[in-house]
Amino acid sequence: MPAPRLHRLPTNVWVLSAASFLTDVSSEMLNNLLPLFLYNVLGVGTAIIGLIDGIAETTASLVKIYSGVFSDRIGKRKPLTISGYLLSTLAKPFLYLATSWGWVLGVRFVDRIGKGIRTAPRDALLAGSVSTEQRGFAFGLHRASDTAGAFTGLGIAACLIWINQAGKTQLTQATFQWVVLASILPAALAVLILVIGARDVEATKTANSIVPTFRYTWNNLDRRVKAFILVIALFTLGNSSDAFIILRSQERGLSVLQILGMLLTFNAIYTLLSSPAGALSDRIGRKGLILAGWTIYGLVYLCLAFAKTGFQVWLFFSLYGIYYALTEGTARAYIADLVSQDQRGGAYGLFHAAIGLASLPASLIAGILWQGIGPWAGFGPSAPFIFGAGMAILSVGLLVSWVK
Repeated sequence: MPAPRLHRLPTNVWVLSAASFLTDVSSEMLNNLLPLFLYNVLGVGTAIIGLIDGIAETTASLVKIYSGVFSDRIGKRKPLTISGYLLSTLAKPFLYLATSWGWVLGVRFVDRIGKGIRTAPRDALLAGSVSTEQRGFAFGLHRASDTAGAFTGLGIAACLIWINQAGKTQLTQATFQWVVLASILPAALAVLILVIGARDVEATKTANSIVPTFRYTWNNLDRRVKAFILVIALFTLGNSSDAFIILRSQERGLSVLQILGMLLTFNAIYTLLSSPAGALSDRIGRKGLILAGWTIYGLVYLCLAFAKTGFQVWLFFSLYGIYYALTEGTARAYIADLVSQDQRGGAYGLFHAAIGLASLPASLIAGILWQGIGPWAGFGPSAPFIFGAGMAILSVGLLVSWVK
């Protein structure tokens, strides 16, 4: 097939990509510093950090189920997409006032509800806006824009940290509050762009109530989609929050500014490779790229488990960007390949729900393996990464054997 051309992509692809870019400028300024804020400023242990991240992601995924199905029911994607972005935007400023981990959990909870509302309808809107031949490229471009936003947001955060506390190994509350204030404008601009620029792509309305439609969606999905969702849930059980990689890098000696440099490197690699990986999946198929990405993930996690220095963590986390580029957009396009347009909202809801429901035990297990719980001291910082590598290897085998 001919190489995809940017000027042939529909306006919706560019609008959704721009909104994701701006939202990630805002979100990644905060989310990558939150584990350091909890650990350095509030003195929270890794088990609680894992619990906060797990609850937040699981909340998002439970909402994604019904948001996706509801968008199928009403035959519209745009209203739910905008509502989700708006709710997350309204939640972020309250982190400025956070003085306890419960406050952080509350803000993250509301923010993730917003993410849950928007994600499945947004993915269905994107999938419905392009032809099958462009789908992988469009999702890859969207992921690249998302990650370019993360890169930009991290760059802004790094500048603020350099101004306020260059060279310090631990994050201060004052610096974190400056980052919160800086995150508000891009989030608001993302909502405005969607309101003005996005155009709905109507699906065939379903006549049933939400719960029967949800059951109908699962029962009528292609067997391969069901198997893929189950395997990705198992993979996610070992894929704990990246907060643990951030804490691992600090534990191995990186300063806050160096940690942001590490994150910038990761996002640069992810951004550069996402669109080519998506286009490649259009030509050679999705499954092979997902298998390659999960294999790289397992190897990177093994290396993180045995890293001796902070700069080794930096190197291995940079390679982690290859895993993200090969799998994030590709997995979404793979789901769209296997379901009809009127079921995509529900299918994406189930897909994201499986990931989110596994995220709570994944992050909780990682935190407990690291620091233990109660009188038990855990196995140490290497344990979550060894566990994650093992789950990745198991998932590769299951994806090969279950999804033909």
